[in-house]
Amino acid sequence: MKLITKPTIALIALMSASAAFAQLAADANGDGVLTIDEVQAVYPDITAESFTTMDLNADGALDEAEVQSAQEAGLMPA
Repeated sequence: MKLITKPTIALIALMSASAAFAQLAADANGDGVLTIDEVQAVYPDITAESFTTMDLNADGALDEAEVQSAQEAGLMPA
């Protein structure tokens, strides 16, 4: 039986956190959601129409689940 080393565990954690890190990097005000201005600052090709499509609950912001769904659908880079 192989033992999982601390560096291996750290690498796995880092890889799984990469999508969350991308969202946090775009979250300029640190409120945990992305507004259209925050998204367009990082991804200027995203239009208001595509942002509205990604905003599944129509609250004017993208939460982590909406970002993940948008990335899985190819609407937002991962």
